[in-house]
Amino acid sequence: MSPKLPPAAHSSLVPTPARVASAPETTLPGAADETASLEATEALAAPAPAVTSPVAWMLLLVLASIWGTSFILMKKGLVVFSAMELGATRVSVAALLLLPFALRHVRRVERSRFKWLALSGVVGTLIPAFLFAYAETRLASGLAGVLNALTVVFTLLVGALLFRQRLTGLRVLGITLGLVGTVVMLQLGGSGGDATPAGEGNAWYGIYILIATMGYGLSVNVIKHKLSAMTPVAVTSVLLLLIGGPALAYLLLGTGFLHKLATVPGAWAAFGYIALLATMSTAVAMVLFNRLIQQSTALFASSSTYLIPIVALAWGALDGEAFNLWHFAGMVVILAGVLIIHRAR
Repeated sequence: MSPKLPPAAHSSLVPTPARVASAPETTLPGAADETASLEATEALAAPAPAVTSPVAWMLLLVLASIWGTSFILMKKGLVVFSAMELGATRVSVAALLLLPFALRHVRRVERSRFKWLALSGVVGTLIPAFLFAYAETRLASGLAGVLNALTVVFTLLVGALLFRQRLTGLRVLGITLGLVGTVVMLQLGGSGGDATPAGEGNAWYGIYILIATMGYGLSVNVIKHKLSAMTPVAVTSVLLLLIGGPALAYLLLGTGFLHKLATVPGAWAAFGYIALLATMSTAVAMVLFNRLIQQSTALFASSSTYLIPIVALAWGALDGEAFNLWHFAGMVVILAGVLIIHRAR
């Protein structure tokens, strides 16, 4: 999972969601689709009903399922395609999907905003798409889903360092717990099943996810502070327009994507997994998340952060990935840090 968006996606894809600059309830499910996550953060200011409706609960479960499934989809795509091919395909498909919206909005964008759109697209969508894919060549998809929750930690940390967001003692505690839990997870690793070799050193591939979530954190803050006047669809589509062209050119001219698609058995199925990842996590998730914000509160919407690792781990377990008590302990510590960040004032 960019991806967020979260996010997000993460974007390409990205980004796990809630207030970004002024409230502690910030979270984006970056890896699933980082762009969708990042985009959705702009709608958080809209008023929401005090009572959570059944529709809101349904939307929350559907979103958690979509974003939580993204990690196993990446794993299935990597059976045939390299991490570079997967990342480029994911960004390209998402960009092509939203191209009609981009062409509608791009002429209305002020010139001064293009640099911020490009920055958000590169650090919050393009680079994470490759980092997550590369991490999952050795890291179990379920563990990747857990580490994606660090998007919340880095969104707050970047906001404090670069955008003068208030950093209270409780928020520092939450950040510390998130990082401690990450160290626990990185010390453990775990088998990724048939597609991912086992080995203690594999855990350190989680560092790529760590870097990706840092990008999500920067991207979210850029969108909140520099692009808040634009609509979610405009930001997502134009952002993808800026990075989609280079990604598509690299995919077609710099990789063996087309050759594999024509000659390797199972290539079309693998491509289908990647296309589903980009489509669901970008277009569908963005619409559903914006609807969820209207139906409930930002804090309620951000609770998807706690459901995504469960879905990711469940898919990983069904695919034969190892998950032991210490992995569970690391996940609990990370999510405890996220919870404190959300609740801190």
